[in-house]
Amino acid sequence: MHWLRHWLHRRQRPARYAQLVELLATQAMTPGQVLQKQQQDLRAIVRYAVENTVYYRDKFGAAAGDFASLPILHKDDVRQRMADMLAGDADPLTTPIGHTGGSTGNPLAFYYNEAKHELMRAGMMRSYMMAGWRPGEKILNFWGARLDTMAGGVFGGTRWGDFIAAETTLPAQHVSDDKLQAWADFLLRYRPVLLQGYATILAALARFVLERKLPVPASLIGIYSTAEVLDDGQRALIERAFGCKVFNQYGSREIPNIACECRHGNMHVFTDMVYLESIDDNLIITSLTNRLMPMIRYENGDSGRLKEGDCACGSPFPQMEMGMCRHNDLILTPGGRRIHPSYFNRLLTGLPEIEQFQVIQPVPERLVLNVVTALETLAPTIQAGLQAAIRRDLDARITLELNCVAVIERTASGKHRFVISHAG
Repeated sequence: MHWLRHWLHRRQRPARYAQLVELLATQAMTPGQVLQKQQQDLRAIVRYAVENTVYYRDKFGAAAGDFASLPILHKDDVRQRMADMLAGDADPLTTPIGHTGGSTGNPLAFYYNEAKHELMRAGMMRSYMMAGWRPGEKILNFWGARLDTMAGGVFGGTRWGDFIAAETTLPAQHVSDDKLQAWADFLLRYRPVLLQGYATILAALARFVLERKLPVPASLIGIYSTAEVLDDGQRALIERAFGCKVFNQYGSREIPNIACECRHGNMHVFTDMVYLESIDDNLIITSLTNRLMPMIRYENGDSGRLKEGDCACGSPFPQMEMGMCRHNDLILTPGGRRIHPSYFNRLLTGLPEIEQFQVIQPVPERLVLNVVTALETLAPTIQAGLQAAIRRDLDARITLELNCVAVIERTASGKHRFVISHAG
C-alpha cells in the first residue's frame, strides 16, 4: 500500500519531491563538494539580501563581502524591522505570517510562503530516511502546538490528505492516563514505521507502555524527538519501550532542518540548507534557502558547538553537539556563574520517585523545584540531600523550595520547559 500512497503524494506535492531529489543529490556529494556548495550559497544569499531587502542593505552595505564582520541578527531586530526584512518583490499585506512556539513567553513573527513550507517538509523527509523510512510509509506524530495541528498547520491535514501523506497527528497538549491509553491503543492499530514528537511526550508514553506492559507494533523502525531537550534517561526509556533507535533532530520554525542524528548517534548539520557558527557556545544560524525573508547570522538563543571528525555513517555533512538550552534556561548563581540545565538531570538521577520536574529561579538566591510524583511528599532525607548538593555544587547562598505537584503545565506550544530562570 505504501507505494500507492507514495505515487499519489508525489502527484499532489510535486514541488516537495523535486526539492527532496535535490537534497538527496547533495547528500551524495563528497565533504569537499558540500563545503564548496555551501560557500557559494552563502555568498549568494548575502548578495541577494543586500540587493532585495531594506534591512540588509542598511545593515551590511559595503561590508557584505566580509561575512565574519557582518552584524548578528537578534530577535529584537526581527521584531522591530520585520517588514524591512521581506524581499522587495513580496507584498507584506498578503504574505502569510508564522510564529515561533513562544517557549520563552514572547513568540517571534516571521514571513513564510508555500515554497518555504514545501522545502521544510522535503528536509524532514530526508531526515526520516536516515532511519530507513521510505516515502509512503506511515508516520505518527504526537504534537503539542495547537497552531501546527489546526487546518493549514504543518500537521493539520484533512483525512484524505493524511491518508495520501501516510501521516497522522495526535494533538498532545495535555497528558493523562486516559490519553496515554488511547494513544497506545491507536499506535497498535495504526502500525506506523516512525513516531515523532516532543521528548517529554514520547517519554511519558514510553513509561506508560513499560509500566502497563503494553504491546507495541513491530512495524516501528525509528523514533524522532524534536522541539525539546532530549536527555539520556529519556532516550534510554523510549528505546526500551519501543524497541528501536531514537533520532534527535534540531530545527526551529523560523529556520527548520538544521541538523539530525544518524544511526551512529552523531548530529549532522545540513550544510546545504544552513550555515552554522558557534560563538561562545551560542549558535548563530544563516538560512541558505530563505529568499522570502533572509535570516543571516541569526542568534536564536540555543547553545551548541561544531564538532570535528568524520562519522562512520559516511555522511558528507559535518557534526555538531547540541546543548539545546536557551539563555533563560541557564541558572545564574549569586556569585555570577551560569549553570547548564543538564546539572539538574544529573542531580535527580537515581530518584525513581520523580516522574517529571521543573526548576524555576525567581532570583539568584532561590530555586523552586516542582516535581510530579505519586508520593505526597519526598522523604526528608531526599530533600535535605538535594539542598546540600545544590549549596555544595552551585552556591552556599541558594535556598531550595521543593513542591510535589500533580501536573506541570506546558507552554502555549505544548512544550515542557524543565528549567526557567528569571534571574537575568
